[in-house]
Amino acid sequence: MARYKFQGETPPEGQEEVCPVTYTQNLTAGRWKIIILWHLSKQTRRFNELQRLLPGISKGILTRQLRELEEDKMVHREVYKEVPPKVEYSLTPEGKTFIPVLDIMGEWGKKHMQRK
Repeated sequence: MARYKFQGETPPEGQEEVCPVTYTQNLTAGRWKIIILWHLSKQTRRFNELQRLLPGISKGILTRQLRELEEDKMVHREVYKEVPPKVEYSLTPEGKTFIPVLDIMGEWGKKHMQRK
């Protein structure tokens, strides 16, 4: 995850992240990543299905966010040798460990949305 080095700072030798919260924030940084993970926590999805579930996201941005999540071992991309090509996205075992975090975020959101 070299793209997460701090700008202007040198982390301790052999360590790219200073704290676990920063690591988690960097892993999920991006406007759409948490929502992508939430949708994938419910079931395996195809690219066009994800795009329909995320109104306002472009194909390029969705592709980039999925590739970064795949690179970070949160999302698995399965390509089927069919015509037309079929590609499905799902959470990896590591990605599934993030589901409790998503659940807690959802509960927090429900609680605080009621205040408005």
